[in-house]
Amino acid sequence: MAADDDETGLARGVASRLHAFNRYEIKYLVANEDVPAIRSELARRMDRDEHSPPGGYGVWSLYYDTPALRFYWEKIEGLKFRRKLRIRHYGELDAVTDDCQVFVEIKQRVNRVTQKRRVRLPYGAARRLCDGRELVDPGPFGHEVVDLLVRLDLRPTVITGYRREALKGRDQDVGLRVTFDSRIRGRDRDFHFGAAAENRYIIPPRLTVMEVKVNERVPYWITDLMARRSLSVVRVSKYVQSVEAHGKAPRSVFHVREEALPDPALQKENARVL
Repeated sequence: MAADDDETGLARGVASRLHAFNRYEIKYLVANEDVPAIRSELARRMDRDEHSPPGGYGVWSLYYDTPALRFYWEKIEGLKFRRKLRIRHYGELDAVTDDCQVFVEIKQRVNRVTQKRRVRLPYGAARRLCDGRELVDPGPFGHEVVDLLVRLDLRPTVITGYRREALKGRDQDVGLRVTFDSRIRGRDRDFHFGAAAENRYIIPPRLTVMEVKVNERVPYWITDLMARRSLSVVRVSKYVQSVEAHGKAPRSVFHVREEALPDPALQKENARVL
């Protein structure tokens, strides 16, 4: 299947099926006012993802890490092999119940290749797996998740959330995917997706993270577009941003600075509606 088929979690309600895929991911920071023109240019060769409605959809992730933030430091240090465990929900939060379908994912990096393995579960079962360390999925992936949780003493660390718009390639560019993530926020407590909790901006709200995802190589016309718009590849991680924004670790050299944030009152805007 394609890299992000069923990404919104709104498709088939299979209780437990493993998805696995490899890809390259390249990220750019784009000013919000420049996004429409870039999206319009991409649309000449790409189609809107069928799961991405006008205005996009919400993406929420709960990340697990060790008490010493092992996964965070592996990212900062740029280890050639590193991974993260998370629960991911696609959609809005106002109707999250234990029966909602979510993904439990292990996302890992091997050299320059991103690998993701995930299983779709009801939210209640995902919480029993990751918080209760209960083997609700008896396959190899479920055993791997429980092993990581127990052996490394993983625990909920931060949540991230944002609004995503997605385009997919066509013709010879099948496998190409470009996403625009905006209103990127997070919190370091109240880890239930359905909690009546507030979030704060973890990336300045005037910026959008654009990500190019490919199975093999980036098409020449994409690199040409980025060069013409003077866009440079950035090393930005929403997980790292959330950890640092909430004071769990010092600001790294990769941190997107907050000087451009609006006034504090706007930062505390309830982010449950993305």
